[in-house]
Amino acid sequence: MPELNEAQKAFLRGAHLAVVTALRPDGSPHSTVVWVDCEGDDVVFNTARGRAKERYLLADPRISVMTVDSEDFHLWLGVEGRATLVDEGADEHIDMLAVRYGGPGAARVSGRGEQRVIVRVRPERIEHEGLDDSIRN
Repeated sequence: MPELNEAQKAFLRGAHLAVVTALRPDGSPHSTVVWVDCEGDDVVFNTARGRAKERYLLADPRISVMTVDSEDFHLWLGVEGRATLVDEGADEHIDMLAVRYGGPGAARVSGRGEQRVIVRVRPERIEHEGLDDSIRN
């Protein structure tokens, strides 16, 4: 399986929005914008139990994640893989992402009556532009 290089991991730890695409039961794509992160070799994002993303991923774990640098569209990363859903640490994770994307004064996202879940994507295919370790150090 392909592994994320250090430049790609650093990119995922920035505050770049991502579009994730899961598959509906009829095979059509369902795309949404998410805050994205990296843990080890996995791409991670957060959603809530009961949402469409979660339902579709439970039925078919195939997913793609595409993120583009908002200041330089020549820096982008696309990851395709299979998702696993993890409840442990999901509230802390979404609050950490809220601060990363919204700044130190960002409001908490957890505790709003939703059960949060972390979606972990193990890369099966990685495509990118401008994120080679030799270029981005």
